[in-house]
Amino acid sequence: MSRHSTNPWVVLVIICLAQFMVVLDATIVNVALPHIQSSLGFKNEASLQWVINAYTLVFAGFLLLGGRAGDLLGRKRLFLVGLVVFTAASLLDGIATSSGELIGFRALQGLGAALISPAALSIISTTFAEGKERARALGVWAAIAIGGSAVGLVLGGALTQSFSWRWIFFVNVPVGILTFLAATRLVPESKDENVHRGYDLAGAVTVTGGLMALVYALVNSASHGWGSTTTVVSFIAAVALLAAFVAIEQRSAEPLVRLSIFRVRSLLTANVAMFLAFSGMFAMFFFNSLYIQQILGFGPLKAGVSFLPFTAGVMLSAGLASGLAPRIGVRPVAAAGMVLTVIGMVLFARMPVDGSYAIDVLPGMIVGSLGMGAIFMPLTLVATTGLDDEDQGLASGLFNTSQQVGGALGLAILTTIATGHTHGTSAAAQVHGFHYAFAGAGVLVALSLGVMLALLRKRHVARIEAEAEREPALAAG
Repeated sequence: MSRHSTNPWVVLVIICLAQFMVVLDATIVNVALPHIQSSLGFKNEASLQWVINAYTLVFAGFLLLGGRAGDLLGRKRLFLVGLVVFTAASLLDGIATSSGELIGFRALQGLGAALISPAALSIISTTFAEGKERARALGVWAAIAIGGSAVGLVLGGALTQSFSWRWIFFVNVPVGILTFLAATRLVPESKDENVHRGYDLAGAVTVTGGLMALVYALVNSASHGWGSTTTVVSFIAAVALLAAFVAIEQRSAEPLVRLSIFRVRSLLTANVAMFLAFSGMFAMFFFNSLYIQQILGFGPLKAGVSFLPFTAGVMLSAGLASGLAPRIGVRPVAAAGMVLTVIGMVLFARMPVDGSYAIDVLPGMIVGSLGMGAIFMPLTLVATTGLDDEDQGLASGLFNTSQQVGGALGLAILTTIATGHTHGTSAAAQVHGFHYAFAGAGVLVALSLGVMLALLRKRHVARIEAEAEREPALAAG
């Protein structure tokens, strides 16, 4: 990797701008969903959910291929290609004239995101040396990655109410163009010069198809039951495709996922813990948005603004975590974040049908946001530190995949739970279902804590914490 004269913090700003756009698009549609449904004629909420899941699942399914391609072709090159695909798909989303078109273009948008995210995280990991500087950079990354989700709700509400739902996609176009031009000039190129060129397209297709089939089965079970033919066939297809993926990875000369990488205990633990934690955290936006709009009666803009305390809490806790993790250890910081997040979910699970924002929503939002910011940064550090540069693309892709797959599956599972406990159409029945969803989210985050405590010992993060204590140094880039 050649040296470059660009200030690494300028590189970080450019990379985080693109990541902000990617993460924002995972949630920006939430407050606009009722308007999209009436405009494009979605039949029911089950079909409407695919506006979110088409993006999330293609994003998740092709993240690993994106990470691998970045290692081989160059992380900057894949980053730029991803920006082009994402920006073009955003424009197509905005001019979609049918539900099928929008879902298809959202899937294309997810493909662009799958090229951007692992390349972006790999660029950070190869620009900043292991130690305090990388910890600080990842603290910024963590704030953008989770904070962008909350900002998406605010921006989505403002654009939908002031203009139309189409502007939640149009807004990406100038941002994407600006980021592309800046990255072309200022972001350094890096790639793995020591591996054979090969792409595991079969692995990418089977894992994406398997995940989509699994989520479809979970979503379908809510309306047609677990024993319906469609649900059973979807589960069988999911198992077959995911089993085929594992078989392909074991036999491929250039696997999408080198399964031996999971022998690194820190990487394995960070991915499993993030998968479970994000399963609960991602659904928080969905159900809180429904409660705030449908039960409290907030309009799109007011609903979006109501999430600003969440954004502030995430930014604050991510910054604190980046400073505390090198001093007291990544495990205590992540554990504290998980405990706070569980408490936040418990508070949400107590929200009454005649509640108010200040008394019943805001406390859980503050506590939960402080917890979520504190989870993300330490686990990112654990998942991406202590690895050779040639493994950074794979590690970044795995970690991003854990988040997105966890989010999609968590949303599907918790939506199914909420639907199963919603008996009737009254507000009280709906809130009763929300209570079970939030309780389930708390259980998932608690399981994440249990996994981390059971699998991750001090010796597994000794190198990470030792490197985090060193003086700041920049990687050759």
